[in-house]
Amino acid sequence: MYKETLRQAWVEIDMGAFDHNVKEIKKQLNGVDMIGVIKANAYGHGATECAKVLWANGCRMFAVATIEEGVNLREDGIEGDIIVLGLTPLNCADVVVKYNLTPVIMSSEQCKVLNDEALKQGKKDMKCLFALDTGMGRIGYRVFTEEEREFSAQRFKTMDDLPGIELAGVITHFSTADEEQREYTKSQIANYNAFIEKINGMGFFPKKICANSAAIMVYPEVHFDAARPGIILYGLAPSGYLKGKVLDLQPVMSVHAEILNLKDVPAGTSVSYARKFTSTRDSKIATIGLGYADGYSRLNSNKIFALCKGVKCPVIGNICMDQCMVDVTDVPGVEYGDEIILMGKSGDLEYSADDIAAINGTINYEITCAFDLRLPKVYKNYPAEVLK
Repeated sequence: MYKETLRQAWVEIDMGAFDHNVKEIKKQLNGVDMIGVIKANAYGHGATECAKVLWANGCRMFAVATIEEGVNLREDGIEGDIIVLGLTPLNCADVVVKYNLTPVIMSSEQCKVLNDEALKQGKKDMKCLFALDTGMGRIGYRVFTEEEREFSAQRFKTMDDLPGIELAGVITHFSTADEEQREYTKSQIANYNAFIEKINGMGFFPKKICANSAAIMVYPEVHFDAARPGIILYGLAPSGYLKGKVLDLQPVMSVHAEILNLKDVPAGTSVSYARKFTSTRDSKIATIGLGYADGYSRLNSNKIFALCKGVKCPVIGNICMDQCMVDVTDVPGVEYGDEIILMGKSGDLEYSADDIAAINGTINYEITCAFDLRLPKVYKNYPAEVLK
């Protein structure tokens, strides 16, 4: 157990690996500004700590999902632009202005409220981003047709003319950039470029912000003025199609637990709730203090493996809220207190977020975010420039 924690289960965050990934992405961007996406507590890795490493690498813009995430970063001393990618509720405009956050504009009403609040607090030209729906179908002004582009461009002009608001950039999001087929993404790019051409013709030249992780990897034509890496910062590919391609990424998160209990049981012994597992041989069963309340989904029950001393071991029985059991029969010399790796490397073996996601029928993003629920984090291998 790490002295920094009061539990015998923890998440390790390798800041050296994170720093490596940031530098790899910077090389790929070749001088284009980076917006470090650290929403959802940096996908479970710790937003403030990741922001410090990004800052040390010259990143001066960050992206979060909620106002609260932005406020937390400010209160932790994080400077630079903090973009709030999600909806800004009208009744939170005062907080957005007070903490100098950069909201994404999605309606005229939202823009007017923010403008009025900025002027009330004595600020002019508060940075905002204008959101386009080029094909994601989620937020932003539609720009699929010439009529829609004209309507959206007039909205842009009206908003940018407000004294408290500066539409500093135009942002969109790709829905299939991580897939092998490229036709739909190219149609989104065409929609975006057509809108930009229209507002350029009206005398507006905001920053162009399009590229997510996948587009950073395979669509250099949309790196534009700033790109926003997310999952690739944390050493994971945005999809199976892109895994192992373009970037040399190192996983940042690993999940660990110590054996809390170790018992020998005969064949025919049932384990955990509902007796979903019964031993077929004399077995050695380890119990660890980590369960579905820690982000280790009950869907993993009787399907997943963990690592102990370089041996792949099945996790057996239904995973409980706070505990689960691992069959360590085949681990030579296993003892109470030995370490179990739920995600990460042990000897020559690795069990990754992708492996866990495949079993759950989900994506690696969800796996790392889930482990942020209540497991303590232990940070290691900080780059020297962050420690100064």
